[in-house]
Amino acid sequence: MAVGLAITSAKEQYNGRMTWFVVLSCMVAATGGLIFGYDIGISGGVTSMEPFLRKFFPEVYTKMNEDTKISNYCKFDSQLLTSFTSSLYVAGLVASFFASPVTRAFGRKPSILIGGAAFLAGAALGGAASDVYMLIFGRVLLGVGVGFANQSVPLYLSEMAPPRYRGAFNMGFQFCVGIGVLSANLINYGTQKIKGGWGWRISLAMAAVPAAILTLGALFLPETPNSLIQHSNNHAKAKRMLERVRGTADVQAELDDLIKASEISKTTKYPFKNIIQRKYRPQLVISIAIPFFQQVTGINVISFYAPVLFRTIGLGESASLMSAVVTGLMGTGTTFLSLLIVDKIGRKSLFKIGGIQMFVSQFLVGGIMAAKLGDHGGLSKGYALLVTILICIYVAGFGLSWGPLGWLVPSEIFPLEIRSAGQSITVAVGFFFTFLVAQAFLAMLCHFRAGIFFFFGGWVAVMTIFVHLFLPETKNVPIELMDRIWREHWFWKRFVGEDYEATKVEGA
Repeated sequence: MAVGLAITSAKEQYNGRMTWFVVLSCMVAATGGLIFGYDIGISGGVTSMEPFLRKFFPEVYTKMNEDTKISNYCKFDSQLLTSFTSSLYVAGLVASFFASPVTRAFGRKPSILIGGAAFLAGAALGGAASDVYMLIFGRVLLGVGVGFANQSVPLYLSEMAPPRYRGAFNMGFQFCVGIGVLSANLINYGTQKIKGGWGWRISLAMAAVPAAILTLGALFLPETPNSLIQHSNNHAKAKRMLERVRGTADVQAELDDLIKASEISKTTKYPFKNIIQRKYRPQLVISIAIPFFQQVTGINVISFYAPVLFRTIGLGESASLMSAVVTGLMGTGTTFLSLLIVDKIGRKSLFKIGGIQMFVSQFLVGGIMAAKLGDHGGLSKGYALLVTILICIYVAGFGLSWGPLGWLVPSEIFPLEIRSAGQSITVAVGFFFTFLVAQAFLAMLCHFRAGIFFFFGGWVAVMTIFVHLFLPETKNVPIELMDRIWREHWFWKRFVGEDYEATKVEGA
C-alpha cells in the first residue's frame, strides 16, 4: 500500500511512508474545496446573465440595457444584488463558530458531513428558486455548508499529512477550490446559451454535484489520529490509525507527541478564551492577519464579479463568461504548480513572489482603465485583451501564493488545545472580510472607478512586507512541534519565551 520512499523528519525522527490510504482520504476531504470554489464561480456568472437579472434584479437589468447616461462603473451597483452574493458569507461566518465545538468534541469527520449536507440542501433551493427570498435563503444554507467544511477540511488535511508533504496535501483544498471555480465558469458559459433563459437554474442546481461527492465521501472517511486521541482518549485505536496512515508500525515517537498535545488540550476548557493569552499571541495575530490580507488582495473582484468586470470594460455576455473561464484555468494551473513546489521552496518565498506579481498587474490594470475607459463606451479590443491578460497574470500570482497558502499556514500553526478555535477564527475573519468586500465592491467600483485596483494593490504591498517581517517559515516542521518556530523568531520570541533555547528548525 505504499507509494514513494520512507519519510523521516531529520530532526524529529517521525517515521512513515506515503500510503494510498492517506492519499485517498485526503483527496476525498479536499473535495470540500469544490463546494466553496463552485459557489464563488457560479455567483459571479449568473449575476451577469440577463434572464437571471430580469427575474430577480430587474432594476439592474434596466440600468445595464436601457440607461445610457449611467457610468460604466455603476451599472451593477445594487445592494440587493450584492446581498445575493454576500449572504452566504454572513451565514458561513456564524456557522464557523458552531463548527468549532462540533469539530473539537466529535471530530473532523462529522463537521465535514454536516457541511456537505447543508450545501446540498442550499443547491436544491437555489435551482428551484421562484423569488429573491427563496434564492437568498438557499445562499444561507450554502453558507452553513461552506462554514463547516472550511473549518474542518484544512485541519483534517494538516493532521493526516506527513510533515514533509503537509504543504502539498493541504493545498489540495485550494486546488479543489480552483477546480470548483473553473467548473462553475465553464457551466455558466454553457448555460447562458440555453434558449428560454432558464440556464441559470442549471448553474445553481449543479452545486449539488460537488456537495453530493463530499457528503457521500465523508461517510467513509477515517478520523484523524489527533482527533481520536482528543475526543475519545482511545490511544490504542489512535495508534492503529496512525500506523495505517503512516504505513509503518514505528510510530511511537509521533504518538507520544500527539498524546502529550492532547493532555495539554484537555486542560483547556475554553479555547476561545485561552487563545487570547500572551503565549498564543503569534498564532492569534497570524490567524487574523492571513485571512484579512487574503481578502484585501482584491481576488473577489475577479472571483465573484469577473464576468461583471469584463462587461464593465465593454465585452459582451458570452465573451465575458469565456474570459472568466480563462482566468479560472490560469488560477487552477498555478495552484497546482504551488502544490508541487511549496514543500521545497517554502511558504515565505511563494508569498513574496506572488505578492510582487499581483502588485504589478493590479497597478497596470488600474492605469489602463484610468487612462482608456471612460464613463461610457468600452475599451478597444487591443486594450480589452491586454486587461484580460494582466488579470490572468494577477490570478496566477494569487493561485501561486495567497490562494493556497492562505488556508495552509493558519491550519498548521496552532497547538492542539486551541486548534479548532484558531481555525474557526481564521474562517470567520475570512468570511467577515469576504462579506464586506462582496457587499461593498460594486459600490466601490462605482465610486472609485479604476482606483479600485490601486486600492487593492496597495494592500498587496502591505501584506508582502508583513510576511517578510513577521511570518516564520513552517516548511517541514511537524505540526505538534510548531511552537519552536515562534521561540526562534526575532519578534515573536518576546511573547512565547525569549530565553528558551530552541533547536534550529530545518528550513526556518
